Amino acid sequence: MNKILLFVCMMGVAFGGMAQQYKWVDKDGKVQYGDTPPPGVKPSPLRPPPGPSQAPPAAAKKDAEKALSPEAAFRKRQQEAKEKDEKAGKERAEAETRRTNCDGAQVTLRQLQSGVRMSTMNAAGERVFIDDEQRAKETERAQRAVSEWCK
Repeated sequence: MNKILLFVCMMGVAFGGMAQQYKWVDKDGKVQYGDTPPPGVKPSPLRPPPGPSQAPPAAAKKDAEKALSPEAAFRKRQQEAKEKDEKAGKERAEAETRRTNCDGAQVTLRQLQSGVRMSTMNAAGERVFIDDEQRAKETERAQRAVSEWCK
């Protein structure tokens, strides 16, 4: 009961504060203030009545969001969170791929630069050792791969 009474009193104060206030001089020459001037005097308004405020464009966007129902706003936030998570997952997968490719290219380059004898398989499935010319080409290719993947 006390909360309701307090609420009603506060609303009365709030509405009273919104009323137009006037200033006038009475017949005795005293300055009077009030929200309704007596007839026959020339009142001057103390402040203009509150008018519609023009919201800046950024506020208009927020108003548009506020116009959404709570359920629609919730779905919108859920969708945005899902898209953000998908984008982050995609970026993590790309970073992991780049890291894996970089590691592989660096290992290959170190092997080629070590001078150890290396071999490949030919079309017949036989093991063939690479010569110095092939090693130089493979080293150049591995260096390009390292520079591409290890940025």
